[in-house]
Amino acid sequence: MKAAVLEKINAPLAVGDVEPLELQSGQVLVRNIVSGICGSQLQEIAGNKGNAKFVPHLLGHEGCGKVEEIGPDVTRLKKGDKVVLHWRKGDGIESPFPTYLYKGRKMPSGKVTTFSEYSIVSENRASVVSEDIPNDFCALLGCSLSTALSTVEKEARVQKGERVLVVGLGGLGASFLKAAHLADAGSLVAVDVADKSAAAERLGATLFINIARQRLIEALGAGNVQDFDVIIETSGKPDSIEMTLPLLAPSGRYIMVGQPKPGEDILIKNAYHLFGGEGKMIKATQGGQFSPELDIPRYVELYRNGKLNINDLVSHRTTLEGINDAIMRMREGGASRVLIDIWQ
Repeated sequence: MKAAVLEKINAPLAVGDVEPLELQSGQVLVRNIVSGICGSQLQEIAGNKGNAKFVPHLLGHEGCGKVEEIGPDVTRLKKGDKVVLHWRKGDGIESPFPTYLYKGRKMPSGKVTTFSEYSIVSENRASVVSEDIPNDFCALLGCSLSTALSTVEKEARVQKGERVLVVGLGGLGASFLKAAHLADAGSLVAVDVADKSAAAERLGATLFINIARQRLIEALGAGNVQDFDVIIETSGKPDSIEMTLPLLAPSGRYIMVGQPKPGEDILIKNAYHLFGGEGKMIKATQGGQFSPELDIPRYVELYRNGKLNINDLVSHRTTLEGINDAIMRMREGGASRVLIDIWQ
């Protein structure tokens, strides 16, 4: 099978032949259909996810596919099932790490990967969905869309009419705009270092600020916005966090979604402001408490009812052969969510 392999840190992915080996207890073989490229993969390529010692390996953690084969002890899945592939643990067996054959050597890899024609996946990283649910929608439920919806509901607890700031308008930030709009936020402001005003408007933002061209405080003042009930930071950059944290309203919630690089520090200036109102909250989230077995059916129902679509979330498509160009586009800030059509 063809797969994109991380052979070396900070190097382009190598697209070549990889052979999945025998399934172990709790594993299934999935024929991948479509996969998203997440910012986490850019961090992995840079070696910022504690993975530098484990190359070569496969990548990807949000996708849609079909179960081709089930391994020993699997009970929740069967051949032919359409599945969402996700990095969060769901129901079922937590299987051993799978093994592939690459360039004549055995290659361990993650318990869910999606940048390949086929993947060996742990039973608890695949959730069954109906055939009629679009493949792209299923793929985004693997990480970006589900993280946004769950975080807004369970951790940010966005209420009707609240002022929300989304920092960073990549694939994850775009999903957060959609989720906050769905929650009926009031003032919904997005900031980025690139001009994404058109995308922000389509996703429901009431104001977009290009902070590479405008001073944030001045632009907010011009838009009659002073502070925010909820701030969702997706870049993980310390200077961005330091700049936006003082904008939190009394009793506001600051949600850190993007992860700083290992060893980076964050300075809280004039920390006295944190004690306004009933006390402000700063929380680092891991997937927004997304629970695959509980939440995927709810999000699918929102889609069926016409309340949730992804028409404005996917900015670009690519193939396995074109994956390095797509990754470069993401690094340069020219894309939101990029999807890989695996078999093209």
